[in-house]
Amino acid sequence: MGSSMRQAAAPGEHFPPGREPSGTPAEAEMESEVEGRTASALFAGFRALGLFSNDVPHVVRYSALKRRFYVTTCVGKSFHTYDVQKLRLVAVSNSVPQDICCMAADERLVFAAYGNVFSAFARNKEIVHTFKGHKAEIHLLQPFGDHVISVDTDSILIIWHIYSEEEYLQLSFDKSVFQISTILHPSTYLNKVLLGSEQGSLQLWNVKSNKLLYTFSGWKVGVTALQQAPAVDVVAIGLTSGQVVIHNIKFDETLMKFRQDWGPITSISFRTDGHPVMAAGSPCGHIGLWDLEDKKLINQMRNAHSTAIAGLTFLHREPLLVTNGADNALRIWIFDGPTGEGRLLRFRMGHSASLTKIRYYGQNGQQILSASQDGTLQSFSTVHEKFNKSLGHGLINKKIVKRKGLQNTMSVRLPPVTKFAAEEARQSDWDGIIACHQGKLSCSTWNYQRSTIGAYFLKPKELKTDDIIATAVDITSCGNFAVIGLSSGAVDVYNMQSGIHRGSFGDEKAHTGSVRGVAVDGLNQLTVTAGSERLLKFWNFKSKALIHSLSLESSPNMLLLHRDSGILGLALDDFSIAVLDIETRKIVREFSGHHGQINDMTFSPDGRWLISAAMDCSVRTWDLPSGCLIDCFLLDSAPLNVTMSPTGDFLATSHVDHLGIYLWSNISLYSVVSLRPLPPDYVPSVVMLPGTCQTQGVEVLEEQTEPSDEMIEYESPQQLSEQLVTLSLLPESRWKNLLNLDVIKKKNKPKEPPKVPQSAPFFIPTVPGLVPRFAVPEQNGDSQQSKVVNLGILAQKSNFYLKLEEGLLNNQYEAALNLLKELGPSGIETELRNLSPDDGGSVEVMQGFLRMIGMMLNRKRDFELAQAYLALFLKLHLKMLPSEAVLLEELEKLSSQVEEDWTHLQSLFNQSMCVLNYIKSALL
Repeated sequence: MGSSMRQAAAPGEHFPPGREPSGTPAEAEMESEVEGRTASALFAGFRALGLFSNDVPHVVRYSALKRRFYVTTCVGKSFHTYDVQKLRLVAVSNSVPQDICCMAADERLVFAAYGNVFSAFARNKEIVHTFKGHKAEIHLLQPFGDHVISVDTDSILIIWHIYSEEEYLQLSFDKSVFQISTILHPSTYLNKVLLGSEQGSLQLWNVKSNKLLYTFSGWKVGVTALQQAPAVDVVAIGLTSGQVVIHNIKFDETLMKFRQDWGPITSISFRTDGHPVMAAGSPCGHIGLWDLEDKKLINQMRNAHSTAIAGLTFLHREPLLVTNGADNALRIWIFDGPTGEGRLLRFRMGHSASLTKIRYYGQNGQQILSASQDGTLQSFSTVHEKFNKSLGHGLINKKIVKRKGLQNTMSVRLPPVTKFAAEEARQSDWDGIIACHQGKLSCSTWNYQRSTIGAYFLKPKELKTDDIIATAVDITSCGNFAVIGLSSGAVDVYNMQSGIHRGSFGDEKAHTGSVRGVAVDGLNQLTVTAGSERLLKFWNFKSKALIHSLSLESSPNMLLLHRDSGILGLALDDFSIAVLDIETRKIVREFSGHHGQINDMTFSPDGRWLISAAMDCSVRTWDLPSGCLIDCFLLDSAPLNVTMSPTGDFLATSHVDHLGIYLWSNISLYSVVSLRPLPPDYVPSVVMLPGTCQTQGVEVLEEQTEPSDEMIEYESPQQLSEQLVTLSLLPESRWKNLLNLDVIKKKNKPKEPPKVPQSAPFFIPTVPGLVPRFAVPEQNGDSQQSKVVNLGILAQKSNFYLKLEEGLLNNQYEAALNLLKELGPSGIETELRNLSPDDGGSVEVMQGFLRMIGMMLNRKRDFELAQAYLALFLKLHLKMLPSEAVLLEELEKLSSQVEEDWTHLQSLFNQSMCVLNYIKSALL
């Protein structure tokens, strides 16, 4: 009873009993602790999803040990390493302080530059060397045996010894005359590097002797790329004019020239599998393939990437081309066709433009659906990248595309998805996703299981104008119906299986203004719509009749319903949030604190938290039972979307100018978190977005565990009230079986083991004499001697016995009780049995034990222990108690005390049982 009372707390109460919620020193202490926060108390950065590549060229490595190629791509502050054979992720590097600006690799290490520093990574993950010495940002790296060459934007070239991290040589160039743009170590050229400049000239240096060997006059335009050709002394030079020059650097002769009309050359690579083919990348995403023997263009790979080709590399002696770009895609092309055209073999791709909407899909919390400005709808797995999939681009007419076989589908693609709703209940039967598009009236359906756009475009037939667009969508929990709100104020219902229009809300239209949000409850009984004319309307889903209309103080921006609890969240244009109960149709909570437009909201799975993200770059967590702000943190980039996992373990966000989905782990699931309300003047701190490496989340977690030590700890007193009876915290096995110990011992007593027959001795003893006779074993003559030992003489006084003797002198029995609590049932029985004078005890000590029981009953603590100990004492010593007048007097006092306590408890029990029986039997 006492333990349960100690653990219970009032709902929504954040302060322990005895502490006032405001105007007290406790509040000042709490506010000072809140101000000491360094980050979010509820969420810690875990990792980023959907990031595969950026504008930094990739690096290809070959492992001689495993006989495999690996490709490394940059994703901001870390890099990923993929196995080319299946393009699976094998390693994620640790994060660096700034975004990586260039990379390079040799057989053992990967070099990554960030700012004016670069580091060497071992095992594709750990930093083993760091090189500092540049004053400007590094933009070129070139491994060079046991050395590495770095070049910064001020045209300062430094050669480093890798293992000692010391400078070997430093060269400075005049930026106005020779601004270094590219660097190459020509094959078989010992200790020599070739430097290209933005002015167009090239220089060949011997870095060991620090001498300029030769200067190539160039072609009067900047050099953008240098690549070694399969032939010795031959180098391909890419220019800003779109030309590729094949040049012999030994004789300074140009062998051939090619020109692309797509802008400067971004990257060059040669096939080495027997085909004399060169590939050149361009800023518009096209790749040109050139035949070096016939000196002509043999093929074009148009739209290989939607952005510039950051890097392209032919694998050594294989018909495979690896490309990456800033469109967040890594692709591998295979050249196995008769025309020499490359076809896409494998790829890893995320969104290439900012995200417009993200939502968890399903109830297991392992998939996140995301829509983007690039027009695609994709699903990202929180478990492993191999479960990612793309639902593709929305097409205006998929049948025409299939029939005509259009290669370029840009003209028939739908605009980006702005909002969508998904339900997995009937995903195997028909489409389960409904989406509205930017500037479009019709809403498309999608099928998650088949990973494609659906069969229907849902829109009213009578509407022909282009001014009306779909602004809000929702799908019922059963997956049968879709509800679509339009900018004209109309709200329509469609069947997801057949695509047939099933009715509209309102006589002409549901709202006079634009529909800002629609929601259907979990039982398809109630539909809630919000209009820009500051009205919130409740409709009967089946009859389409208006049930109730509610006026709002400001126009709603978005609407979100938690179906399990019936709680509705409304984000208003005045940057406030209103929370309604859809059963009572009343506003139950109002929150204000954002200083910018609220972009998105999400509920926790249990409906206790409402998490909102706004353009003021803040993510705030509101506690609905208490109506308080319990967490807030700022981000460098404004959050556009926020969604919480159905299992409550992660919060996912997307941000302006970011292509990834960022996961934040819920600290309250694995750590003690104090949900103290934040003061109105609380200034949140800026939190860095998590990287793709999960170890970064561990570092954040270590920072978050510090404030937990500062939480207000409430220690419950031993006795909450003098009128209460408190039980001990001991397990039942310590006291419940004390009266049944003899039965338990008898039951557990082992059976008598079988007797081994006595074996005859090898030599049978005989009696000496003329006639041999066997010796008879001697019998113990003292057979009548008693085997009973007087234990009173041999027994030593136990600690419990000594504490009881001390209690008789000072009337303090707490120490004796504590010793008895630590013993098991058998030990308790032994101690109580030894209190008898026949077993070495005394009447005075027995009197002390009864006084100890009286003390326990007076304090009303350890109530069940006092009853159990007294019952065992009476069972053991009942025969000798009547013969001792002192003990009889103590027992009379205990009897009246036990009867009084039990009568009080019995009346409370009877009252509770009466109320319970009435509730169970009465017709309410």
